[in-house]
Amino acid sequence: MSQKLLLTFNAGSSTVKIGIFARKTDGARRIGKGVIDFRAEPLTFHLVEGPTVFDVPLEARTDDLLHDVLEEVFDWLGEHYDLDAVSAVGHRVVHGGDLFGEAVGIDSTSLKAIESLVTLAPLHQPQNLRLIRAIAELKAGLPQTASFDTAFHRTQADVIRRFAIPRDWFDKGVKRYGFHGLSYVYIAGALKTLEPQRLGGRAIVAHLGSGASLCAMENGVSLDTSMGFSTIDGVPMATRSGAIDPGVLFHLMDAHGLTAKQVEEMIYRQSGLLGLSGGISADSRVLLETAAPAAREALDVFTFRIAGEVARLAASLGGLDTLVFTAGIGENQPAIRSAVVERLQFLGAVLDDAANGRNDPVISTPESRIVIRVIATDEEQVIADDCQALVG
Repeated sequence: MSQKLLLTFNAGSSTVKIGIFARKTDGARRIGKGVIDFRAEPLTFHLVEGPTVFDVPLEARTDDLLHDVLEEVFDWLGEHYDLDAVSAVGHRVVHGGDLFGEAVGIDSTSLKAIESLVTLAPLHQPQNLRLIRAIAELKAGLPQTASFDTAFHRTQADVIRRFAIPRDWFDKGVKRYGFHGLSYVYIAGALKTLEPQRLGGRAIVAHLGSGASLCAMENGVSLDTSMGFSTIDGVPMATRSGAIDPGVLFHLMDAHGLTAKQVEEMIYRQSGLLGLSGGISADSRVLLETAAPAAREALDVFTFRIAGEVARLAASLGGLDTLVFTAGIGENQPAIRSAVVERLQFLGAVLDDAANGRNDPVISTPESRIVIRVIATDEEQVIADDCQALVG
């Protein structure tokens, strides 16, 4: 008898990460993973099964439903796994607004509510919905669940969530939501395991990838975060600007004639490291290897803003016990971590250069007043755990 399986879909703006999990009595256990890269030509499915890696060019082309793409991916997965044993599919959904404080099963009511939040996350939410609908068509009747990136931050006080605009807009949904919540859920659990005596204490987690944000948590509970109403806010990212004076946006439209859509395109897709570097690259790895002054300045702005956000969030916590680096950049790029920590010496942060260069789990010295950690995040594990809990 084959083991029961779960699939997870973690959709970004340009990739979809797929997790294959075995259902166990003590939780879901990953047995494989894949990535659909919509940036590749041709469209590519990257499948990892233990030590074996497959890069599969896909014949299907992206359409509004993703039906053909997923059908081809499922055909490839079916050569390695018994897809008849898949009992449920879990999704990461970026925005839950104030409608969702926890993971839910997807039905017509919850799907309609997710659709209503598209304008709050125009880069990600449509992709989430396309996947949900495509799977509903391909695997009719298969239970699907949604885990929300915003839900983890629902614990934040209104004084954190409010913008200084007329109060009634808060009641209309214009407030700080925060994102990357699934990553923070995983790191909060990891910290409680690593530091059980203080449940993680006062920690700031820097989730640094193509999208980047930071979260201040106490005993594993979110108190503040760098992202606000949208996934633009906070520190600069690969192609997103991070926090920007709204007066700049008015100026671009009024003085230079840009439309709202043109400004949106600039802020979401042409800014961040890509814009700061003068178009050299949105990838910090490329910029680290480039001698051009604009590349160096892009990284300087990036790390300067991250360090500044750590200092702000430390004020929200009233102190700092632990700083965690996670996600693609945070876990793998010592030079970025070093540049951030160098600006945090006034907080008592002291980096162990050798440990940092090895990407060790702890990269601070014993003398450091702050424990500095590198922890690999696993959003798909959180989605799988939510999915298994919901489907029973």
